[in-house]
Amino acid sequence: MTIALKDIEAAAVRLRGAAIVTPLLESPALNETIGGRVLVKAENLQRVGAFKFRGAYNRLSQLCAAQRQRGVVAYSSGNHAQGVALAARLVGTPALIVMPSDAPAVKIEGTRRLGAEVVFYDRTRENRESIAQSIARAREAVIVPAYDDPDIIAGQGAVGLEIVDQVRALATHADMVVGPVGGGGLMAGVSTAVKALSPATAIWGVEPEGFDDTRLSLAAGERRPAPPHPRSLCDALEAPMPGELTFPLLARHLAGAVAVSDEEVEAAMRFAFFVLKLVVEPGGAVALAALLARKIDTDGGTAVIVLSGGNVDPALFARVIQASG
Repeated sequence: MTIALKDIEAAAVRLRGAAIVTPLLESPALNETIGGRVLVKAENLQRVGAFKFRGAYNRLSQLCAAQRQRGVVAYSSGNHAQGVALAARLVGTPALIVMPSDAPAVKIEGTRRLGAEVVFYDRTRENRESIAQSIARAREAVIVPAYDDPDIIAGQGAVGLEIVDQVRALATHADMVVGPVGGGGLMAGVSTAVKALSPATAIWGVEPEGFDDTRLSLAAGERRPAPPHPRSLCDALEAPMPGELTFPLLARHLAGAVAVSDEEVEAAMRFAFFVLKLVVEPGGAVALAALLARKIDTDGGTAVIVLSGGNVDPALFARVIQASG
């Protein structure tokens, strides 16, 4: 099963009026710092504060009446949870989300505020997929994966369509598009859309150090897990391995993938706050971190970076922005 441009275009039609067309921002200070033109796709300003709403709504908007009555079940550390919760509310179906007990409080509260039921699990001892599948069987509910689903990937790909349209409106060309990779749903969709409409644009993925399974998988030519590693600051990007559906798309379209440290992510969060005036969560800041840390060289060209989310725990955010850097 693969995803084509037509699937993403159909998703964009479903999302019209539901999702926000997020702005493509430019900062002279960022351009000067990087030594090229950088355009910032601010998905942290999307509904629920992350791109995840797009895929969730595209999936749930296609449920039949019987499926909507029985509801949906998802598993997520936060942003997909909130995306599914809002999409469920909009289409009129109950939602249950399996979340790790140590998920950021702001994401747990956001999910509940949107009307979803939350069931917690211990990520060190329990398997979230098994728990979700058991609940879904009991309720005859629909499972909504975080990334390994064609409708989820197509919905996230609408970000790529918007990037192409917005870059063209500026009468310029994107030499590269850089975005975060966890399970790969966002960049699988974005890369499919961008490469179909702008084949010369290079696509780069960015992961947290220790969770660079996509980089390892690209080098091996097959899906590989990253070795066991302590938790990352980027809780949203701790997927154990690229998805079965997402990896072939990433392998086909990505020029490469790089890893950034927690310290580099924190520096990017501070830059986003103090210079760009944007609140960005750790996982949402990795593309900016990669450019600021010179992990990816723009060669003086035009780069588009995706800031994928802004749902950061207030205490963590306060600690990060108050640090000397």
